[in-house]
Amino acid sequence: MNILKTLFNVFGTHTADTKLQTESLYDISINALNGKPIPMSQFKGKYLLFVNVASKCGFTPQYGKLQQLHEQYQDKLQIIGVPCNQFGGQEPGDAPAISSFCKTNYGVTFLITEKTDVKGRHQHPLYSWLTQKSKNGTKNSSVKWNFQKYLVDTNGNLIDYFFSSTDPLSSKITNYLK
Repeated sequence: MNILKTLFNVFGTHTADTKLQTESLYDISINALNGKPIPMSQFKGKYLLFVNVASKCGFTPQYGKLQQLHEQYQDKLQIIGVPCNQFGGQEPGDAPAISSFCKTNYGVTFLITEKTDVKGRHQHPLYSWLTQKSKNGTKNSSVKWNFQKYLVDTNGNLIDYFFSSTDPLSSKITNYLK
């Protein structure tokens, strides 16, 4: 009888689902460049592509391809650019400078947030969720450089992340959107 009790205690309280208990992306908010909150819950039912961006990086021309991606898939994808100055000081501008740079040089119309820490002690909760398996239920990662991309499905689940060298129009990303 003790064996049955032990087995129940070990197996009876677990489900067949091995995914970790996670936090919901939809409970997180980040501020736009103008300081107004962007609740992630408003994007339920859409894919989300988060990209930490910078205006003085070798990958900065990806803004143009991100804009193309936005125009092509805006009915099912929300791109959110997250300016970050943690990699070589490559995003030194303030909000008006970032906004002007994006619009003037790349015609950016997708969402851009306020400048944010994507790693370290002051990491924004959004990037804590994106990079920690204990929160996203999928995998751990670390942001290695500007223009690293995180793709989230229409139910708020992390699909995968892509290093800076991954072209925004790559089939690695677009195959999910078809």
